[in-house]
Amino acid sequence: MAEVRLNYKKPTLHGNITVPGDKSISHRSIMFGSIAEGRTTVSGFLLGDDCLSTIDCFRKLGVEIELDGTNVEINSNGMGNWKEPIDVLYTGNSGTTTRLMLGLLAGSKIHSILNGDASIGKRPMKRVITPLREMGAQITGRMDGQYTPLAIKGSPLSAIEYTMPVASAQVKSAILLAGLQAEGNTIIHEKDVSRDHTERMLRQFGAEVIVEDGTVSYKGGQTLQATHVDVPGDISSAAFFLVAGAMAEDSEITLHNVGLNPTRTGIIDVLTAMGANMEIIVDNEEAAEPTGTIMIRTSDLEGVQINGDLIPRLIDEIPIIALLATKANGTTVIRDAAELKVKETDRITAVVDELKKLGANIEATDDGMIIHGGSELQGASLKTYGDHRIGMMGAIASLVSNGAVELDDPDCIAVSYPTFFEDIQKIIK
Repeated sequence: MAEVRLNYKKPTLHGNITVPGDKSISHRSIMFGSIAEGRTTVSGFLLGDDCLSTIDCFRKLGVEIELDGTNVEINSNGMGNWKEPIDVLYTGNSGTTTRLMLGLLAGSKIHSILNGDASIGKRPMKRVITPLREMGAQITGRMDGQYTPLAIKGSPLSAIEYTMPVASAQVKSAILLAGLQAEGNTIIHEKDVSRDHTERMLRQFGAEVIVEDGTVSYKGGQTLQATHVDVPGDISSAAFFLVAGAMAEDSEITLHNVGLNPTRTGIIDVLTAMGANMEIIVDNEEAAEPTGTIMIRTSDLEGVQINGDLIPRLIDEIPIIALLATKANGTTVIRDAAELKVKETDRITAVVDELKKLGANIEATDDGMIIHGGSELQGASLKTYGDHRIGMMGAIASLVSNGAVELDDPDCIAVSYPTFFEDIQKIIK
């Protein structure tokens, strides 16, 4: 799709949506199914570009993976039987694929090269490579391995005890996946708890993992057992419609099968603190990943402070939260979010610049932003920066703006939500 012009003229929003599968869990389902011996099945898989990049990488390693809509079948002979790839393992725009595969490949028996698109080439890899090298990994690359492309020569690994300098599920997961092949007990200490999908899936595939007081530990050499993974709807995708329902006039949206992992529900906490008219019914609290139904209605919202240990639980939702804050009463302050600068783009700068074009009263800070609410948003031509979350923020802004909103690269949204514009149309009344 070329540049798109959205002119919805402030509609009311009503209806039901089932958002696509969780991106983080979809990635990991392919990875764990490829590690385990036997037949793993996956339902609800996200058919986004990022997750398809993960499938492509493992096919190049010799793993048999079949897609049937959102169902996936993975047949693997186990990690020890992966084949050395002839081609570069291309990870596209996916930071999760790139960083987690570094952990997996570090202790393998093969030599491989990882590379991604231009955006991945700018994202920091040293934060992953430093602990992996402490474990004995042999990884080389541009600027001493700070950036892709990266070459990995599989080698024997030793477990480490590591304190995370920043909250990052990708870094934590890379260490845990390397620890599967390491000798000894891998121990990771987190100051602020990051999303825990890897720990949950390790257990689901039969590994023994201990999580206690911000510390994750487990013994290397454990064998994973093939199983079935049911991927819930992605709360990061649901967040865009939660915000739309809260902002748009005379609206009510119901979202089904939304993942409610406590390490991901910061957006729910913020909406609650702002006074959103919202109801949540937990459907399956005891599952590997809890799910629920969320109903959101037009709300009278108040500005809030967002900082500290809440940030890792909503880091991907900050762009859409910033848009929400423009319609709240009072001021919203977001702090401790410097991690936004090293996402698909510098999301602090991108969010502030694009919302200003719409007429928002917003300013950037070193580690976040300050949004003064009560803005009457206008139409504008927006840049997506090739970042799916900035693109979706702009599209949702068009629902509450006085004029048309133009997006320069709507195709980038397919990374995490291929049916995004179709779902918007479903609820416009």
